[in-house]
Amino acid sequence: QLQACGGGLVQAGGSLRLSCAASGRTFSRSTMGWFRQAPGKEREFVACIRWSGPTYYADSVKGRFTMSRDNTKNTVYLQMDSLKPGDTAVYYCAGAGDREIILSNVRNSDAYEYWGQGTLVTVSS
Repeated sequence: QLQACGGGLVQAGGSLRLSCAASGRTFSRSTMGWFRQAPGKEREFVACIRWSGPTYYADSVKGRFTMSRDNTKNTVYLQMDSLKPGDTAVYYCAGAGDREIILSNVRNSDAYEYWGQGTLVTVSS
């Protein structure tokens, strides 16, 4: 129900834009998030956006990544600028059910019910 795309290979300092399109249900009133998992590491929170618009970011990406949503297209985006080799990972989009996740829990992957298949981002030095 969530399809992520836009990953690829980019040099350090470059940009990529990830998209995550929902099908089968609407997520317009849901908290949506992006997580990533690097080889040998645990999945970590990257960013989220609440249905009303506020966004929250991991400290490691703050100021470089921007998450947005287009509810008319049932799609969320992750604009990634000034990419670093440390950003290399598989990126997953995630969505809550038809609800907002409480603010204290938005960084917890267990709070999200729906997950995309992941898209690989590789940043070369």
